[in-house]
Amino acid sequence: MAKPNEKLAGALRVLKKLQDKHNGVIESNDLKEAHRSILVEEGFLRPVMKGWYVCSNPSDRQGDSTSWYASFWSFLSGYMDKRFGKRYCLNTEASALLHTHCTVVPRQIAVITKEGGTSTLKLPHDSSVLIYTDGKNVPGNRVEVNGLQVIQLPEVLCRLGTQFFKNNPREAEIALNLIRDPGELLTILLAGEGMPSAAGRLAGALRFMGRGADADRIIDTMKRAKHNVRESNPFEISSPTLGNSRERSPYAMRIQSMWAGWRDDVLSVFPPAPGLPKLPETYLSDVDERYVADAYNSLSIEGYQVNDELIERVAKGNWNPDGETKDKNNRDALAARGYYQAFQSVKASLAEILSGKNPGEVARNAHHQWYGELFAPSVTAGIVEPHQLAGYRNGPVYIRNSKHAPLPRDALADSMEVLFNLIAQEPEPAVRAVLGHHLFVFIHPYFDGNGRIGRFLMNAMLASGGYPWTIVRMKSRDQYMHALEAASVGGDIKPFANFIALEMSSS
Repeated sequence: MAKPNEKLAGALRVLKKLQDKHNGVIESNDLKEAHRSILVEEGFLRPVMKGWYVCSNPSDRQGDSTSWYASFWSFLSGYMDKRFGKRYCLNTEASALLHTHCTVVPRQIAVITKEGGTSTLKLPHDSSVLIYTDGKNVPGNRVEVNGLQVIQLPEVLCRLGTQFFKNNPREAEIALNLIRDPGELLTILLAGEGMPSAAGRLAGALRFMGRGADADRIIDTMKRAKHNVRESNPFEISSPTLGNSRERSPYAMRIQSMWAGWRDDVLSVFPPAPGLPKLPETYLSDVDERYVADAYNSLSIEGYQVNDELIERVAKGNWNPDGETKDKNNRDALAARGYYQAFQSVKASLAEILSGKNPGEVARNAHHQWYGELFAPSVTAGIVEPHQLAGYRNGPVYIRNSKHAPLPRDALADSMEVLFNLIAQEPEPAVRAVLGHHLFVFIHPYFDGNGRIGRFLMNAMLASGGYPWTIVRMKSRDQYMHALEAASVGGDIKPFANFIALEMSSS
């Protein structure tokens, strides 16, 4: 008779094959009852709805949403494919979100099918899918994004109503900037009896974004085809956040748009910058004095169990992984040693910034070094693979219980280049600090350490304005995470800017 561990191992081998085949989306019929039962019991599978499961991490606590948000799009893709094949597409609004690679898991997605009636799938964590039949509105020319059937982008833009531009201005700007030639829109606008209302709306939107020539081309072409077009701007924002961006990556455009759309909000709540200190040595000495408190709080926020004694041992050089087995095997000690080494590297960057060098360029050149120092002790101890020091991650990561999905690996290089360009060009230190930190963790470029590097980046940018080194305290962790989520998911940066300003005053 097989032992419990042998039964689990057998079930995991079956799950591995299914996971690779179906992107972690499992239907009851895919598994034997014995395998399904043990995988659910041990936390490797979590139910989504009757007969459907997603792969999960056994270490997730009951009620955690991480595995669900990480699996949302693959679940939807797998479910729709199994049930409808290619005989469906996401509706206009959902197609727009997919084309612009919106990083937030929506509460509800609407799907149009050619047959099957209307139903609402109630899914975990208050999410749902509305499925309805409307064969006439399932376009013949569809494209696939994230494994899902969606309407082609030019047709999406011609179908979008004014309300989408009001409710989702960032996605609307990104979508329009993905259209380089207005001829792509005119092909749709001139079809059949024409779409004069859509033409006027798109011309007004393009003119608002600084693309007057493209707006004129739409109006002139529609008039030549004998369509009466009234131009109107569907946006309600006061000014565009992108304009005619030259970026081709929707992810990089999103970073640009967030920065432009948020900088005034940061300045409205953050105190004015004192200016570069006249005595850099005094400033750096004060930073040194804050090391113990900073290390304790920053590491504790990330879940490491550290104490003042350990930090003092590391700081004084009394930590000996070669001679002390306890230290060598202590993950928390390795994290503390790495934090100390990274802290020293950041201090060297501060000295450059305080000498008058461009803070964005200093951080661009140094952030990989900060990351390398942070994890070098773990590599030496064999806990982290050496290739992880090479640079940005080459796979997906997820933020616990967040509806925001960090950017995919193929978007990292472009997005990080844009981020450091924005930091380098930004004249206000407060904006560099608050948005630099938030957008760094929004992108999440590394497999691990993003929060710590993000806080180092924040403090380097605070130093560029003479603000004090600021400690995000462990007791404020929940408020900190909620403020980050409010910006990433809710689009509101003010709670985070307020939070950093309050923590700065308490440091």
